[in-house]
Amino acid sequence: MVARKAFYVTTPIYYVNDDPHIGHAYTTLACDVLARFKRLDGYDVHFLTGTDEHGQKVEKAAKMAGVDPQSFTDRVSGNFRALARAMNFSNDDFIRTTEPRHVRAAQAIWQKLVERGEIYLGSYSGWYAVRDEAFYAESELTKREDGSLVAPSGAPVEWVEEPSYFFRLSAWQERLLEFYESHPDFIAPPSRRNEVVSFVRGGLLDLSVSRTSFDWGIEVPGDPDHVMYVWLDALTNYISAVGYPDTGSETYRKFWPADLHMVGKDILRFHAVYWPAFLMAAGLEPPRRVFAHGWWTNEGQKISKSLGNVIIPYDLIERYGLDQVRYFLLREVPFGNDGDFSHRSMVTRINGELANDYGNLCQRVLSMIARNCDGAVPTPATLTTEDVELLSAAEALLERVRPALDAQAFHEALETIWSVVRAANVYVDRQAPWTLRKSDTERMATVLYVLAETIRRLAIFTQPFMPDASALILDQLAVPAEARDFSRIGEAGALTAGTPLPKPSGVFPRYVESEDAAGSRG
Repeated sequence: MVARKAFYVTTPIYYVNDDPHIGHAYTTLACDVLARFKRLDGYDVHFLTGTDEHGQKVEKAAKMAGVDPQSFTDRVSGNFRALARAMNFSNDDFIRTTEPRHVRAAQAIWQKLVERGEIYLGSYSGWYAVRDEAFYAESELTKREDGSLVAPSGAPVEWVEEPSYFFRLSAWQERLLEFYESHPDFIAPPSRRNEVVSFVRGGLLDLSVSRTSFDWGIEVPGDPDHVMYVWLDALTNYISAVGYPDTGSETYRKFWPADLHMVGKDILRFHAVYWPAFLMAAGLEPPRRVFAHGWWTNEGQKISKSLGNVIIPYDLIERYGLDQVRYFLLREVPFGNDGDFSHRSMVTRINGELANDYGNLCQRVLSMIARNCDGAVPTPATLTTEDVELLSAAEALLERVRPALDAQAFHEALETIWSVVRAANVYVDRQAPWTLRKSDTERMATVLYVLAETIRRLAIFTQPFMPDASALILDQLAVPAEARDFSRIGEAGALTAGTPLPKPSGVFPRYVESEDAAGSRG
């Protein structure tokens, strides 16, 4: 038996000091599409998400909420699980840094770093941003008019002096640069790679990896006065979820190193500098790729709680529909760039590309088959050049979409799929089966078969992006569940003439804004 290819994709684990928003949904959606695509492409996939539950920021948030940190993290972590269900994410695992399996792994990598001489005890004094859970050099800070200092993220910083264990990050400067040079695809997109390389070339200082000023964290092995720095703790989730420290386990050997860590651009440094250094210092392989995507604005404004313009995924789903939201988020902006969320753009995409292009294609073809072919898959006659060209274009999507998704170019993948949607609409208009019904029923049947078969192939490809809507289309074509992966794109999964089809129903209705919704936008 040939072993299936493995693919391991991760989201960052989300910090539980607040409820989930569009940024969390966006990152996890990208991973979900990749995971679904790879499963359809014959891979054994492990898709991980979860929550980061330790640190000073969480301790403070719990105190403000009037509960203990564990109760606080239980509640907020549950909110992230609920979002995963609401967005129809297909994650295989959900990890929490308060779980025993993670605590064991984090303490194990700490001990390994100590054994290899990579950690030493000293004392720390410097600037620390609680909101970012990050240390900053004074040269990175900006002074405000009131004299206070803020981090590049805008987070206030405070001067910290305390005993601390340090990781010898400075010793890894040249080795990291060599690693980036020999692995040019490790950081993406290229602009982010340039930022990281520039940062590392600027010089690395040893990194404080423990704290004594609070205790909500994983205890440092052998020194209960210290808890592990939240990023060393948090980053370890990627290996604790696949069985570390049992590096000989089947799961670890199959899935590590991870194929892709998907992150927001604000946490790239931790994943592209600290994390590979930690791993190599512990004698472990770094992940194969880290992709840092951009941020969303809302109708041209930076999203912030103070402005009251945080975009809540549940609100979008209720208003527009789940698959419509999934489609828009990955279609609207080249992945990796910053993007602006606009209700007008959302409606344009829904009504133009989903309702008019894809939905109308499915509806009119299936309706014509129901009316003119006794509600069964038509029987084709000899195919013309135009017929073969359309079917071939749909079948060839795999070789065009696969490299786009391997590069995390979701918008390109969707544009490639939509090129065939548009070609099918041109084909149906040119062939005019409604006219052929009166003059050449054999040719009409052939045209409708070609269109139904093209729609089948399109629906297989849209499954990762819009699973529910695509399943409904495939159901209406009576495609069995076992015939919906990429191995059945061509003749192996072709529709069988005479197969009865269910009564067709619309998949992507046009969006008509209600007065209440319009009023809520001001």
